[in-house]
Amino acid sequence: MNTSTSALAEKSRTFRMELGGKELTVSVGVLAQQANGSALVQYGETIVLVTAVMGSLRENIDYFPLSVDYEERLYAAGMIKGSRFIKREGRPTDDAILTGRLVDRTIRPLFDHRLRNEVQVIITVLSFDTENDADVLALIGASTALSISDIPWNGPIAGVRVGKVGEQFIINPTYAERDTAALDMVVSGTADRINMLESGAQQVSEEDIVRAAEAAHQEISKLTAFINDIRKEIGKEKLALSLQEDDQVVKQAVHELAHEKISAILLSDLQRLEKMDEVNKFAKEVGKMIAEKYPDAAVHQASRFIEEEINDIVHQNVLAHNRRIDGRKLDELRPIWTDAGILPRTHGSGLFNRGETQALSVLTLGEPALEQSMESMEFVGTKRFIHHYNFPPFCSGETGPLRGPGRREIGHGALAERAIEAILPTKEQFPYAIRIVTEILSSNGSTSMASVCGSTLALMDAGVPIVSPAAGIAMGLMTGEQGNYKVLTDIQGPEDHHGDMDLKVAGTRSGVTAMQMDVKIDGITPQMLRDAMTQARKARMEILDKIEQTLSAPRDTISPWAPKIAIVKINPDQIGLVIGSGGKTINEISDRTGATINIEQDGSVYIASRDITAVHEARTIIENMTREVAVGDTFSGKVVKITDFGAFIELAPGKDGLLHKSEIRRGAHFNVGDTMNVTVIRVEAGGKIALSQK
Repeated sequence: MNTSTSALAEKSRTFRMELGGKELTVSVGVLAQQANGSALVQYGETIVLVTAVMGSLRENIDYFPLSVDYEERLYAAGMIKGSRFIKREGRPTDDAILTGRLVDRTIRPLFDHRLRNEVQVIITVLSFDTENDADVLALIGASTALSISDIPWNGPIAGVRVGKVGEQFIINPTYAERDTAALDMVVSGTADRINMLESGAQQVSEEDIVRAAEAAHQEISKLTAFINDIRKEIGKEKLALSLQEDDQVVKQAVHELAHEKISAILLSDLQRLEKMDEVNKFAKEVGKMIAEKYPDAAVHQASRFIEEEINDIVHQNVLAHNRRIDGRKLDELRPIWTDAGILPRTHGSGLFNRGETQALSVLTLGEPALEQSMESMEFVGTKRFIHHYNFPPFCSGETGPLRGPGRREIGHGALAERAIEAILPTKEQFPYAIRIVTEILSSNGSTSMASVCGSTLALMDAGVPIVSPAAGIAMGLMTGEQGNYKVLTDIQGPEDHHGDMDLKVAGTRSGVTAMQMDVKIDGITPQMLRDAMTQARKARMEILDKIEQTLSAPRDTISPWAPKIAIVKINPDQIGLVIGSGGKTINEISDRTGATINIEQDGSVYIASRDITAVHEARTIIENMTREVAVGDTFSGKVVKITDFGAFIELAPGKDGLLHKSEIRRGAHFNVGDTMNVTVIRVEAGGKIALSQK
């Protein structure tokens, strides 16, 4: 697209800056003019349109109604949907949902939490060049659209991708560079803080994570200045919404009534659920007392003021006294126990328990044909490893409808999947499709990281030759008004809800394989990140100790219920020979042996069956078909035709040899269909094969 000479370029206000060695272009003022704010962002030939719209006030809700949607359009990559009957894009792909969550987690902390007007950000990918990922452009576009709009927002923020290739950190690496990168991380934040991290890695060090974040933040600071310049030049004046002010009299009354009592409950020896029950009962009593003393208009604020009291109690006990509400030290894990192989007919299973969090991971192995086919704007092909995460309502002691996975389930499952991918053997080493399903049976903090631990146990129980066991942990942060802070290990429900950060770190003893960070404050500094990563590593080593007490290494053999797979490498020129006309030959081999056969373009032939004998038989047939026959080779062949001068022996489908009557062993008798051992005694120039039974 040549925007420099188009009518769109002439009518737009266009702003440019250099980012990662390429030009970033932001155009505003023409497209989607009925939105409160919109921006067209281009990097290379990838272009996204981002709109921000504020709707009406929603009454009687206690949360800020923000939604972020990321819309992939196949036309952006010059594609038409492969389905024969349905050509319109359907439900968002998992990647689209994850990108929407990434933007949401970045921009949400910068809104006033008292806002009750609906705000919707929609990102539409209009052009995709197969080199530059649109997710970072979505972040930049969302920040620009909100900044120049009249929607109240405390931005700007910005984000970049950083990759580690060799010893270099590359800003916004291409897809090709990401394929060889040891680290692939998206970092976002304000001019002076980091407020979101998302990464996959190949066992990189904690220090490399921090250095990558620092390198990314240097570019983020330039980007936020760039967006600020755009806002100053064309931004609208922010709307002065009537946010409900706190009733300070009621707030003080709640403090006097509730602070000491709630503090005593939270710091008591009661179990977590008992504490929450006692707090809820007391909160109702406080609400009644407030209702009797003050006008009804202020009563509904009482519950929020009680939440603020809990928040203050949790923060101050950590910051001033190094005291957590469950009595643990700041770097102390909750009790952990693990098990494996608890389901007799599955291919692998692992059970991981940390405090009240419990995850059961169940693994299934399949033949390569069962890999997941994928068709999206960014990728068309198959996916070998899949991790699915289920969060039924009973795991949090609640009732609810059983529906398909929501954005949260997809996000948690993808994070655990990314953590595990780095420890899997290659397809050449272990030619299986692998699916793990993690069932969350009880939830109280970091079920995604429990999924990593349970999945590691399931992999080892199944005999998958993983590189190294992996584990994960969630870290928290409590910050004070003076800039002081404390890092918490293994946060549970109240610490997650009332804390300032949720940092999930997964990895092996050698390094980090995945991480994700959200904050409820403006952001964190690199030093805060460094402290949290160091403390997370200590916790990870302790969890790995527990895992390895159950299984120190993968089992020597896979489950008897799993398919057995063999690989035969053939010359790609021989693929047609093995398949045969219309698939006749390969189907005959499958029918004869009972094995499933799949051939890839590089000549890799995957043979699978639960019966190892069938695998060996099919493998022998294919090897015999495709090998160069030489004098002295022996075959177990089938008699397919008998003539006056001898018999024709099928050495493999499509490959016969002549057993002349002079080479038949004296006294031998056979019929068509019989099997016999023969030896090659001559290979003629035209490919004819002479055999002997002697």
